[in-house]
Amino acid sequence: MEFRIAADELKKALYRAQGIVERKTTMPILANVLLTATKTGVTVTAFDLEIGIVSEHVAEVIKPGAVTLSAKYVFDIVQNLPDAHVTLKKLANNYVEITSGPAHFKIVGTAPEEYPKLPREENAPLVQVTGNTLLEMIKKTQFAISTDETRYILNGVYFEPQAGGKVRMVATDGHRLSLVERELSGDFKLKGGVIIPRKGLMELKRLLDEAPDAECHLGFAENSALFKKTGLTMVMRLIDGQFPEYQRVIPKEGDKAVLVPKTRLLEGLKRIALLSADKSYAVRIGLAENQLLITANNPDLGEAKDALDIAYRGAAITIGFNARYLIDVLGVTDTDEVAFELGDEHSPGVLHAPGDRSFTAVVMPMRV
Repeated sequence: MEFRIAADELKKALYRAQGIVERKTTMPILANVLLTATKTGVTVTAFDLEIGIVSEHVAEVIKPGAVTLSAKYVFDIVQNLPDAHVTLKKLANNYVEITSGPAHFKIVGTAPEEYPKLPREENAPLVQVTGNTLLEMIKKTQFAISTDETRYILNGVYFEPQAGGKVRMVATDGHRLSLVERELSGDFKLKGGVIIPRKGLMELKRLLDEAPDAECHLGFAENSALFKKTGLTMVMRLIDGQFPEYQRVIPKEGDKAVLVPKTRLLEGLKRIALLSADKSYAVRIGLAENQLLITANNPDLGEAKDALDIAYRGAAITIGFNARYLIDVLGVTDTDEVAFELGDEHSPGVLHAPGDRSFTAVVMPMRV
């Protein structure tokens, strides 16, 4: 195997692989990428047995062949090359010579036959999706995905087609829930919802971030999801299980609904949370006549208070919340104002755009 390729092109392929390859694994080959040179160009494959990416790149192929190399070390080398182009040549015993201008490297590779095969998903019915819309839906749910491995069902986002060409994505960690519904017209041929794992979702977000306007396709087959755009294919295993009945967690309209300036509330929460106790980010949200109060009390540091002017004439109430959960929601809210619905001190708070519940976040109260 021997080929010459633009260093930036190879760097892009290896960058995509960094989030997928497993560095701490009982299978060392999963820390490698598979480089395959054919007459049409070069493909770079990364696969951790759960998520796989195959990217295609233009290259001058002198001799077809394949080899696997360390994803991290080759990426580090390519980032520091002196020339705009690089040549990779496979030597005896799977060694690979990397040459760029006056720089030469000779690194250890492994036989391509040892690399695990990606699942083939030719039967997945692909639906053309708007990259920007899918990216928005991921950003508005990713923060609520559970990181508790014992509750693996919650370690991903629930993807559920709705009537009228819409799709709903939901994530919850038991303390908060985020739901977003957008139009992704096309028949995914799903009988119900599927759970996309957190790691796969983050890699999908990274691929969409590269070019949000690019034409892309998404499909599902049995227990896998398939994503395609020009020159790139991604496949990932879905989480097998039943997502909880999330509708029951979302309260009907709260007794006390107020409209709050988003940026002012976000800044206030960040300020007051600086004095929250023991990194719990615990703050109190209070409603009084024409005011929303944010307070925090820390026995070791002192106390903090901030007041926002709002339109409110109901009964006074104070509820404890994790400020970070509210900050996460406000950070991805697009409107200048946000509707904040509260019940009593034991009821969750609900945030959404005024008059629009297509993006709704639910945050459980906490004892402060």
